[in-house]
Amino acid sequence: MRHLLDTKTLSREDALRILDVAEDMADTQQREVKKLPTLRGKTVVNLFFEDSTRTRISFEAAAKRLSADVINFSAKGSSVSKGESLQDTAQTLQAMAADAVVIRHGASGAPRTLATSGWISAGVLNAGDGTHEHPTQALLDAFTMRKRRYGADSRGRDLEGFRVTIVGDILHSRVARSNVWLLHTLGAEVTLVAPPTLVPQDVTAWPAQVGYDLDEAIADGPDALMMLRIQLERMNAAYFPTEREYSRCWGLDPERFAALPQGTMVMHPGPMNRGLEICAEAADSPRSTVLDQVTNGVSVRMAALYLLLAGERPAPADETDTNKEDAR
Repeated sequence: MRHLLDTKTLSREDALRILDVAEDMADTQQREVKKLPTLRGKTVVNLFFEDSTRTRISFEAAAKRLSADVINFSAKGSSVSKGESLQDTAQTLQAMAADAVVIRHGASGAPRTLATSGWISAGVLNAGDGTHEHPTQALLDAFTMRKRRYGADSRGRDLEGFRVTIVGDILHSRVARSNVWLLHTLGAEVTLVAPPTLVPQDVTAWPAQVGYDLDEAIADGPDALMMLRIQLERMNAAYFPTEREYSRCWGLDPERFAALPQGTMVMHPGPMNRGLEICAEAADSPRSTVLDQVTNGVSVRMAALYLLLAGERPAPADETDTNKEDAR
């Protein structure tokens, strides 16, 4: 695996390979000594142009448990805040001999630009770009669903026939986009539920059904119900009258949670707005996978880094020459 930029172009074979390697990584995390020597001598740079807690810490823990050297780079307080371009930052990382770059960026497509520009020879892992994709979040969600469905005997299995309903701010959610493509690739059936104002215009091209009534979706009995955070920081207009109105129509409140079939798992990528999109009863119940998702995120990111760095990388000059030939 050269880069991990999205789930839309991720093949079923590669997705299952990542999930199966993540199973192996999860097994090692049950040991007293969790650290592996696998990536000793490799350097992983966490390049975060947007604020993050869970994702950055998860990637840092994953790299360190594989014995990689980790450099955390935050745009705040760095040369980026002084106007340095992505190209100049990339070339600085190239000079530092980074083997992998985990990038979160506010601009959709920034990770792909970094991976295909020839500025850097490191493998690139997309940790979230704009409202585009967040592939490792979708992979850890799929890992969690597969684990709940099959238990210890989940290796090699997909999610054929598994019914997933994703609720909330679909418009601004890179998590929703990555999940739709990956879950479809793995055979799951996906339904999106949101206010009409929070459904993307181009959603007809997505392999998912769209609905606007959460009560109807709950009555349909999905295998997994994923609640999304309302991303107020990305909203430049009023997409619903009030937070109270949103919660009344599209929030998983105690009554809706009680109406869910017993076998339905409740998911949330975090951070949660308790009382807005999800109630405390649902978030803290045994059917909630919120903490499982955090735990599984480390194993999935260990798998992604391992598969990214297991082979030798071409020298920067070779890659630049290849790009020049392609341009011709």
